[in-house]
Amino acid sequence: MADEKKRLDSNVAGNFFVDATCINCDTCRQLAPTSFEEVGNFSAVTQQPIDEGHIQQAYHALLACPVGSIGTEQSDKLRMKEAMASFPLQLEDEVSYCGFNSEKSFGANSFFIEHPDGNWLVDSPRYLKHLVEAFEQKGGIAYIFLTHKDDVADAEKYAAHFSAKRVIHRADVEAAPDSEWIIEGGDSIQVMPQFRIIPVPGHTAGSMALLYKNTFLFTGDHLWWDSAQKKLGAPSRLVWRKHVLMDSIQKLLDYSFEWVLAGHGDRTRLPADEMRAQLQALVVRRQPGNVMP
Repeated sequence: MADEKKRLDSNVAGNFFVDATCINCDTCRQLAPTSFEEVGNFSAVTQQPIDEGHIQQAYHALLACPVGSIGTEQSDKLRMKEAMASFPLQLEDEVSYCGFNSEKSFGANSFFIEHPDGNWLVDSPRYLKHLVEAFEQKGGIAYIFLTHKDDVADAEKYAAHFSAKRVIHRADVEAAPDSEWIIEGGDSIQVMPQFRIIPVPGHTAGSMALLYKNTFLFTGDHLWWDSAQKKLGAPSRLVWRKHVLMDSIQKLLDYSFEWVLAGHGDRTRLPADEMRAQLQALVVRRQPGNVMP
């Protein structure tokens, strides 16, 4: 739980606050962008939520924070309970954001796909009773898709509970050596009628994206939406091989999708043609000799 004695001076006065244990992972800024911003090396409450919708968003951020750095001077138990019950948060149709981001993955996002042929978990949230029960009510988990070695978190616990198959690339398998499904090589694979696995090495040697229904692209740390600059972004540091990363970004031009659902960085939906234009613009920006990020 957040400690009011460690409340950061960068918070505005009011009920919600961030304390000095913040790891600046951006979870709160994604969930409650009107209330939380990056100030220096931490997140902070720059505008106290007033209306019902923004207050609920702030409670979502409080619960999802991987290190419990968000607190309230006076907690509203009913609103907290309602916020808890809303996880996983539905994004569209059968795709949801899990919440309860894990410190083990530096606060990375994870997602849940309901599917009649078996549900998928994309990367792993914290292993919590609430999420276990929520997944059970939705039919359990058949597959756990691990985008790369950094975001494995509690996948082993979910796999054990649900007898799920973990999917990871051979090049990152040291993070989950007992995984039941190992992806080899660099070719994309249509694993089921609506699911395609696309190896996208660059951030790590074994990074992968999952394309679902030619609409939802789960990207791990390979690609994300920069909400401040309104454009797609990709890593420029902590990169295994930069030229391989560029090839992997360009590879995605072969596919049509509308959603980018990232482990870190914001998520967004654009019409497929606009998304393609954004991706093309990113490729141009990242060409050697160009200085734009």
